[in-house]
Amino acid sequence: MITGREIRVHALIDSLTWGGAEALLFDFATVAPSEGIRLSVGFLKDARGSPAALRLRKIGIDPVLAPIPQRLSPSALQGVRSHLRQMRPDLVHTHLGSADILGGIAARSLGIPVVSTIHAAEWGQDPRERLRARLTALVRRRCDSRVIAVSDSARMKYLERAWDTPERVIRVYNGIVGKSEPGAGPRVRAEFGLEPDHFVVAMTSRLTEGKGHDLAIEAVAALRDRFPQLRLLILGEGKMRSEVERIAAANLPDAAIFGGYRQDVMAVLDATDVLLHPSRSDAFPTSLLEAMAASVPVVATAVDGVLEIVEPQKTGLLLEPEPPSASIARALETLLSQPDLRRGFGERGRERFERDFTAERWIQRIRGVYESVVA
Repeated sequence: MITGREIRVHALIDSLTWGGAEALLFDFATVAPSEGIRLSVGFLKDARGSPAALRLRKIGIDPVLAPIPQRLSPSALQGVRSHLRQMRPDLVHTHLGSADILGGIAARSLGIPVVSTIHAAEWGQDPRERLRARLTALVRRRCDSRVIAVSDSARMKYLERAWDTPERVIRVYNGIVGKSEPGAGPRVRAEFGLEPDHFVVAMTSRLTEGKGHDLAIEAVAALRDRFPQLRLLILGEGKMRSEVERIAAANLPDAAIFGGYRQDVMAVLDATDVLLHPSRSDAFPTSLLEAMAASVPVVATAVDGVLEIVEPQKTGLLLEPEPPSASIARALETLLSQPDLRRGFGERGRERFERDFTAERWIQRIRGVYESVVA
């Protein structure tokens, strides 16, 4: 429901590839008009075919490429400034590193208010990455009106580094459209060569370091003698794909299936028995929201924003941070052998999703942030 005048928002993001922030932008764009938000989208790098741009075009939003050089530079800043001057929004909402830096400075120079979303709970694994994270935080503090953290955990970690002040950094949980697709499961299973009696454990996170794909493969391999019908379905793309495929070929030659990037995740989840998410760190994983929306029980590590999504022993099972594969195997075995437990977790997960994580609830909270900033 529209609560006030229309607000013209320009979302500026680094790229429109396969990441979580990129996927969330589609759900945001889908429901934005219901709250009087006229959304436009700009992106700085045309990478890997920009698959998220294709989805946005299907709902009437044509993302505009504002290309920048490989390195941040005065010319890059000038290009983004010209881009924002042409778009003339009421507010700029930036996502990810380069967009936060260039978009924040450019918008501030044009007198346009800026909001930035923190999508991570860790910042930098090497000195160069840490330096860039500090620079990004400095720009947010100097240029942004508000900084949105997607979980309490991410907000706390950000503030612990003294990168900003508590009154400027607010927590707004993400939401997703989350339309379940009952009945799609048989078709999806047939597409992947899965039989009706196969027990399918799915992973839907990006194939990047720290997501635990190696541990998942080891855990499923350890259960195969007892549960020969067990299969591991791995969706997504990323720089670790070839390495994960190598590990799977060595340990699960006939039981690991790679589905690549999919736009129909909710249909795939209808073919899934358990969603596995053994990530080392995750601010607020969309994979878990999708599973809950599809009534799929989850097994996940008790890290960061995961603790704010999964209710242990109610909607899923939580593992210790950086668990050994044996712990993952035990959790999967518990759900494999107890169909009623799986069903109960799935039903309560759907209830929690409807209560807290729908796109409609998310957009209402974001609209409130926009109103305070524009005012």
